[in-house]
Amino acid sequence: QVQLVESGGGLVQAGGSLTLSCVASGRTFVNSAMAWFRQAPEKEREFVATINWNGDAYYENSVRGRFTISRDNSKNTVYLQMTSLKPEDTAVYYCAQGPMGIRYSGRSYDYWGQGTQVTVSS
Repeated sequence: QVQLVESGGGLVQAGGSLTLSCVASGRTFVNSAMAWFRQAPEKEREFVATINWNGDAYYENSVRGRFTISRDNSKNTVYLQMTSLKPEDTAVYYCAQGPMGIRYSGRSYDYWGQGTQVTVSS
């Protein structure tokens, strides 16, 4: 069973930066795709970024150029570096793990973390 634990969320002013981390248990991390999703109050969960086992990364349009997803397979950890944060980035951010490949739908991911709150004040 895979467990994902996110950390790094918090309160930041607009224009600021945060880096989220997600540590995965189990031996499947190196061969998996990892992703970040987010859910704002009263909104549906949305795709943010994904990184394949080989490092190929893809981003949702509104975060491209501001967010960077990366992974350290030696530490079973995926990161989301967020810069130039905006109030509309406020949400609970979730880490997800799934089969290798580029997928944008949450239904494609098998394991989820508990989420970490990111709040951007204006």
